[in-house]
Amino acid sequence: MRVAVVGATGMVGEVMLKVLEARNFPVTELIPAASVRSVGKTVKFKGEDVKVVSLPDAVAAKADIALFSAGGDVSKAWAPKFAEAGTRVIDNSSAWRMEPGIPLVVPEINGSSIKADDMIIANPNCSTIQLVMVLKPLHERYGIRRVIVSTYQSITGTGVKAVEQLNNERNGVEGEMAYPYPIDKNCLPHCDVFTDNGYTKEEMKMTRETVKILEDDSVMVSATAVRVPVQGGHSESVNIEFNQKPSIPEIRQIMQATPGVTLQDNPDVNVYPMPRFAEGKDDVFVGRIRSDYSNENAINCWIVSDNLRKGAATNAVQIAELFVK
Repeated sequence: MRVAVVGATGMVGEVMLKVLEARNFPVTELIPAASVRSVGKTVKFKGEDVKVVSLPDAVAAKADIALFSAGGDVSKAWAPKFAEAGTRVIDNSSAWRMEPGIPLVVPEINGSSIKADDMIIANPNCSTIQLVMVLKPLHERYGIRRVIVSTYQSITGTGVKAVEQLNNERNGVEGEMAYPYPIDKNCLPHCDVFTDNGYTKEEMKMTRETVKILEDDSVMVSATAVRVPVQGGHSESVNIEFNQKPSIPEIRQIMQATPGVTLQDNPDVNVYPMPRFAEGKDDVFVGRIRSDYSNENAINCWIVSDNLRKGAATNAVQIAELFVK
């Protein structure tokens, strides 16, 4: 497999390289690509320095697979060019997610939706991925009516500048701001830009992508996305209303049996998911599962996952693994 990583010098691109290596993906040649200012730099892969090339050179190399994490504008402009050259694109941006005919894939949930002739496959939003990993098996068992989710999102979802802002603030250093306000000792109810309906783009991504992945327009989703001064991963407080009364013991059994999900749910001994323990791991962690005492058909739960791993890089590599199989 000749594999291109577009955006190889970015935060997610660097994690993609680590995941390719950790999962022993059969890379026979790595083609790291990035913007003009990064061309000529090197990235580490399997202990070796590999030189970063331009996007036109990466297209000309005709890789088997290209993992994209370079932003929506780059994906819109360049993914079709890679596809025309015979390279299958797995894109981590929001550019293609809601495009008709483009599969939006979480391998454990709907990997079978990919067809042999699909040349562009979309990776869902990081917050959506961890949410649907829990929702899908519960929807199959009970039928979901409505989901209300509030996120507590890591600064790593914004990128290197946000990490630098947090570190600068904690060290008393003035520097470039990734956010309109300080993030240290603060929470910003502002992930992505606000839209005309009062929700942010991040919140609407979660709503629309969840419905597309579940393949059920009847499921109603309402999200509030909040940025918090955390690096390890995204957390979500989720209220799920079903079409019938659920069984908490059965829900725990379903979660234990779901590939890629780890149940951490024993509050009596302080066992519950936290981003500091999710960081660097590929699973989605769920806990605090309890009945909603205001609605007998609903439950509350707490979902945590490393947004750079399963929320981005790992999910993309898992999609690539489907093609290898």
